[in-house]
Amino acid sequence: MAIIECKEVCKSFGEKVALDKVSLDIPEGRIFGLLGPNGAGKTTLIRIINRITIPNSGDVYFNGRPITQDDVSRIGYMPEERGLYRKMKVGDQAMYLARLKGMSALDARKSLKDWFVRFGIQDWWDKKVEELSKGMAQKLQFITTVVHRPSLMILDEPFSGFDPVNAELIRQEILRLKEEGATIILSTHNMESVEELCDSIALINKAHLVITGGVEQIRRDYGNNNVELVYTDEEGRHSEVLPRETDGTSTLQAYLAKGVTINSYKELMPRMNDIFIKLVTEKQ
Repeated sequence: MAIIECKEVCKSFGEKVALDKVSLDIPEGRIFGLLGPNGAGKTTLIRIINRITIPNSGDVYFNGRPITQDDVSRIGYMPEERGLYRKMKVGDQAMYLARLKGMSALDARKSLKDWFVRFGIQDWWDKKVEELSKGMAQKLQFITTVVHRPSLMILDEPFSGFDPVNAELIRQEILRLKEEGATIILSTHNMESVEELCDSIALINKAHLVITGGVEQIRRDYGNNNVELVYTDEEGRHSEVLPRETDGTSTLQAYLAKGVTINSYKELMPRMNDIFIKLVTEKQ
């Protein structure tokens, strides 16, 4: 079932067309990558889903019915342009945002304290936001996005500004939230994260939907139908790229007949980064 359905969504700002008849489904309980170059229309679509802006035409459905303002409380949104009140204390800021999402003071404090411990920032509760490093401020932004346990989380460039250790921490938390049943829209330029995390994607370029579908199927569709055979003979280890056969049996038998040791036989699939560049370049 799709938690979000966008049907023929159009949005213009004056003469600038931001989205042109974009239709896509976001499956429930999955991690969905929203991809595209800068200015493609991704942020506009995210803002429409959040009802920050209204489309000129088209419809957005949440759990099978037209999305309403009440549904927004079930969405956690971390925008790329982070927004925290720098003069507030960290704990007050987190409590304020949690209460805005409908949490009671008791539940908000308990949940936030747990999250602060998990992220190693428990000692910063009474510090001012302006005293936080960029990485710690980003952790706070992530926590306030997910603390009310929304069924849909929209994370715009969630790894931006993180060192590798903290980026891995966020990746693990995203996977844990998915295991607990959350749906996550991941808007990012990091194709490595897309391959590691996303079940399916949509690529938007110049206001149009270019492609949508499962990550593995898209990689397979854009592959060149080759395989890599790695084997060892008397002269050492070798690697060859061969055309893929239906089952590969005859190829393997032919090499085994030569008395070699087969180390691996695997399908070669392109990286999402290569597919992204190919599709965006073709569209341009």
